[in-house]
Amino acid sequence: MTPTHPSTPHSEILIIGGGINGLLTAKQFIEAGHQVSILDQSQVGQESSWAGGGILLPLYPWRQDNAITQLVIRSLAIYPELSEDLRESTGIDPEWYACGLLISANPDIEKATNWCKNNNIEFETNCLNRFQDFNVQIENPLWLPQIAQARNPRLIRSLKNHLEKEGVSFFENQSIKELKIQNKKIEAVVTHQYTFRAEQFVLATGAWTDKFLDQFLADFNQHIKIKPMKGQMLLFDAEPDTLSHMILAGDRYLIPRRDGKILAGSTVEDMDFNKTPTEEAKQQLTQFALDLFPKLRQFNISHHWAGLRPGTKNGVPYVGLHPEINNLSINAGHFRNGLVMAPASAQLLADLVLNRKPCVNPEPYQIKP
Repeated sequence: MTPTHPSTPHSEILIIGGGINGLLTAKQFIEAGHQVSILDQSQVGQESSWAGGGILLPLYPWRQDNAITQLVIRSLAIYPELSEDLRESTGIDPEWYACGLLISANPDIEKATNWCKNNNIEFETNCLNRFQDFNVQIENPLWLPQIAQARNPRLIRSLKNHLEKEGVSFFENQSIKELKIQNKKIEAVVTHQYTFRAEQFVLATGAWTDKFLDQFLADFNQHIKIKPMKGQMLLFDAEPDTLSHMILAGDRYLIPRRDGKILAGSTVEDMDFNKTPTEEAKQQLTQFALDLFPKLRQFNISHHWAGLRPGTKNGVPYVGLHPEINNLSINAGHFRNGLVMAPASAQLLADLVLNRKPCVNPEPYQIKP
């Protein structure tokens, strides 16, 4: 049964956006003793948080901005306990699974191994034996045995279930019509159904962040640039033990789930808000997967879908207090690494709002006035 709510719901903190970053931010505030509500324009967790692959490492992280590394390394330490706690709390297993990641070509191998050493990531360069089932050009291969994945749709379900148990109120399919602002503070968020009031508001709207800011906060200074970047993926209906670990070849990858199904991804397309899957991308991903791993030829493709990543220029998210609206903060713009940066991003956002010592240096993620 859908819970009923008053027409003017009130909470201490209202989070706008129910993806992985919004949900984990809510978890931080709940654990700090605050009352939280989550508002979403569609169904919770059904955008990029659902659509991604779930690799808990950026692709070639040594080529990424150091600000990404800081959030990633802290998040990697959080995930095992987070996953187990959610499984025990809800009975829904997020399937955190340290199956390892094999990378076929690393022309910058010295940079790669130095990054692993500096961040205590176990690695092996003597790993040619792991390529016997693959058809791929090998150059300075790298095996990262501790790298894990999470099955993001199940992680989202588990998180939502846990937060409901902890008293978080969810308001789904709520299209915002108006922000009431007075004296540089949000007084209320108005949808077609409710008028929401809170002391603090958090914007965790992913690829829709710029659209939100342009529509409701155009008169305020915020140098934020987040654009939707389409990504398409396939799912092969493979059997258990067909593939034992993840593999990255070029900018595409295969991810084996615990039940045997194998994800192939992904594209990166600048297509505005069009997330319709295309036959062209399906053919490209199919060809990549079958060429790389010929065993997949015996299995059918059971799903093909697309999602919209919140793209930023260098992949560094915006996590911080709004420079002009005194009770608004933002946690958005994680591009391809929303899942792997989410635990630390949520912790950092809560640290800043609650005036705690920040878990990482907050400066690289701040919103500039």
